[in-house]
Amino acid sequence: MKSVLASWQLWAMGSAVFAALTAIFAKVGIEGVSSDFATFIRTIVILASIAFILSVTGSWQEPATVSAKSWLFLVLSGLATGASWLCYFRALKLGNASQVAPVDKLSVVLVAAFAAVFLGERLSPMHWLAVCFIATGAVMLTLRI
Repeated sequence: MKSVLASWQLWAMGSAVFAALTAIFAKVGIEGVSSDFATFIRTIVILASIAFILSVTGSWQEPATVSAKSWLFLVLSGLATGASWLCYFRALKLGNASQVAPVDKLSVVLVAAFAAVFLGERLSPMHWLAVCFIATGAVMLTLRI
């Protein structure tokens, strides 16, 4: 069982399931609420949830033990996450969840490209083909035909 819990695939699938639920719950919850305020509520819930998990698991860490580089990139990641959430909730307010979510998932395509350019990660030709399929599928899901 421990090896299953250490599997990145399990956690990635959990991320996908919860991301899907996020879209559905947010689309219903955003009715009559500004998208920015909805993002604020979501952020408070996440902050409280993570603080609870850190407390239960004893995972709190002294801020001074985090390197300056880690601080910089975690802050940048937090800013990017906040911007992503603001954009996502605004898009959900204006569009259909079944169209917004696939476009949001173009992040998969962008991660592959950015990882190759900035992190030096190498994808095989078959993987690049799969990335192209993801992009094509995401775009096709936005079309109303």
